[in-house]
Amino acid sequence: MHRVIKFGNYDRLSTFDKTYILKSRTIIYHVLFWLGIYLLWVLIFRSYSVPITKTITVEFCYLIFITATYYTIGNFIIPQFLVKKKYILFALGTLAIILISGWLRALVAVQVNHRFFHTVQMPDFGTLFFLSATNIAIWVLLITVGKMIFDRIQTQQQLEQLEQIRIKNELDYLKAQINPHALFNSLNTIYGHIDKTNKVARNTLLQFSELLRYQLYDCSAPTVTLQKEIDYIKNYIEFQRLRKDEKLVVSVDIENVEPGLEIAPLLLLVLIENAFKFVSNFSDKENKITIRISANNQVLQSSFMNTTEPQFNSTTKTSGGIGLSNLMRRLELLYPHKHELKTNISDDSYETHLTINLQ
Repeated sequence: MHRVIKFGNYDRLSTFDKTYILKSRTIIYHVLFWLGIYLLWVLIFRSYSVPITKTITVEFCYLIFITATYYTIGNFIIPQFLVKKKYILFALGTLAIILISGWLRALVAVQVNHRFFHTVQMPDFGTLFFLSATNIAIWVLLITVGKMIFDRIQTQQQLEQLEQIRIKNELDYLKAQINPHALFNSLNTIYGHIDKTNKVARNTLLQFSELLRYQLYDCSAPTVTLQKEIDYIKNYIEFQRLRKDEKLVVSVDIENVEPGLEIAPLLLLVLIENAFKFVSNFSDKENKITIRISANNQVLQSSFMNTTEPQFNSTTKTSGGIGLSNLMRRLELLYPHKHELKTNISDDSYETHLTINLQ
């Protein structure tokens, strides 16, 4: 059974669910906005000397061509020319779209007035074309400027929220920070007191020391090389194997890791921790964890599967606790619209897939 992670809280919804909700909200907001603009036009340009049906028709005609011009410029002309700093092409493209829209609107206005309202005296086509193009240009400009101001305000609010989150995280880190040197000195002291014949205990402490060193020092940077993160994962898996009995089979398949790729540290660790935490503990059949990681064309593909017991609570399995919630939040902040996290749940296994575009 395929299942996307879902939560009652919006922040805990899967990326797919969030994207769907955001797109739906965006469509609704746009529809309501243009409906409001249309009603405003009808009220402003309402003339008691002409039938209300004519005003409604004329403004609806303008609505069609203004919205078409606005979205064409916003979704094509700006990304293709303005964003790429092709200013002359941007100006020519914008002018061409407005002129074409004004010309088409003038043609439609002539036909509507002639066929439906039987207007005898009408401005010549040139005048009608000029008025149509001018009105379209003015309203597209006003709405575009308004949207830019709104986006700027919204971006500023988001930056302020991110700054507050950064400060809070920094304070939390400082509160929880320990003295690394004192800690490693303590570990060295413990290592020195372990009997030299007890190689398992000594090696386990060394592995733990390396894991801790990575988290305290290397993970302080925003990103680490993917290869270094994978080396840490391998050490972590070996450390976890020592804690489990021999009935657990751990299969690790790591391939096609492109050199030079970087990733935010400890993202994959949460999913590996869950696999070891929730793996089955059968006495009469195999308990298994399968980990697959690959990176092609700067896209990281990873999957983590563990066998589960029938009585295992699927809700617990899906939520994954605080660790998975934090992971999803980090992915939203670090790789917005560049990741996908989903799960496959069956009667005897639980599999998580994480894809990240590292570009």
